[in-house]
Amino acid sequence: MNGIVPLYKPRGMTSFECVSKIRGILHQKKVGHSGTLDPNVDGVLPICVGKATKVVPYLMASGKVYEGSVTLGFSTTTEDLDGDIVEQQTITQAFLDGEIDEAMFSLTGEITQIPPMYSAIKINGKKLYEYAREGIEIDRPARKVTIKSFERIGDPKFDPQKGTQTINFKVQCSKGTYVRTLAVDLGRKLGVPAVMSQLTRTQSGGFQIEDTITFSKLEEAVENGTIETLLTPLDHALEKYPHFALNEDLWTRVQNGAVLKRSNFDQPKDAEPVLVLTHADRVQALYQYDQERAAYRPLTMLLTE
Repeated sequence: MNGIVPLYKPRGMTSFECVSKIRGILHQKKVGHSGTLDPNVDGVLPICVGKATKVVPYLMASGKVYEGSVTLGFSTTTEDLDGDIVEQQTITQAFLDGEIDEAMFSLTGEITQIPPMYSAIKINGKKLYEYAREGIEIDRPARKVTIKSFERIGDPKFDPQKGTQTINFKVQCSKGTYVRTLAVDLGRKLGVPAVMSQLTRTQSGGFQIEDTITFSKLEEAVENGTIETLLTPLDHALEKYPHFALNEDLWTRVQNGAVLKRSNFDQPKDAEPVLVLTHADRVQALYQYDQERAAYRPLTMLLTE
């Protein structure tokens, strides 16, 4: 069984728990996800099954889209509503739409983020959230991420009684982006503490939220013997790369991991950096161009026959 399940991840489950549950439903050991979602975040979580686990990096390389909300007026240890409040500042006057939009726009493009302490990044063999639970804060390496767009949705909601203001947003970003941190950074731009108060991932790996499949639908398909109809072919993750159909001679050589000349692919001029090689209408391997050897060498072997 090989393919991709565009899972709808419910709130309250870790990404690892989702993988574990799908292993049990499909009775399949080789299962992996393509990008962690926090337990309190729902939405699109592509799950790769069988040989499709080898294309996880290609799914993760595609951008992600989220919709959620930022609440101004307080901040927490976890940068979302799961943590303890560490700072409060009463919002006595609502921020104007123009102020908010300007601050959001300033956070687009390539930006630098410091990963939150409550995250799964490992430093010295230990996850950051494990340090955080022990009350230890350590230096985290900054990372570059790309925010393609960060826009307000609708009118902000000002609550004079609570002294807060909530902004609904949509963000399109690269892999590795912490949207929680983006929410905190928005507050910092406006000069107040902030927290991510809700988040849904609406797009990932080329799948939209309307494409997603629930656990119950998967279980039903297994019972009915129709599970194959719910699996997206692994080639979905490789659509942006040029495809080349192998003849029998080249197919035999690819199975043995041979290095192939550019002329084998009718590429005497500019070489494509990566080629998807197919045989019998199935993706079999990815080959990468080696500049020094002026030839293509194996990058990822799938061999789905």
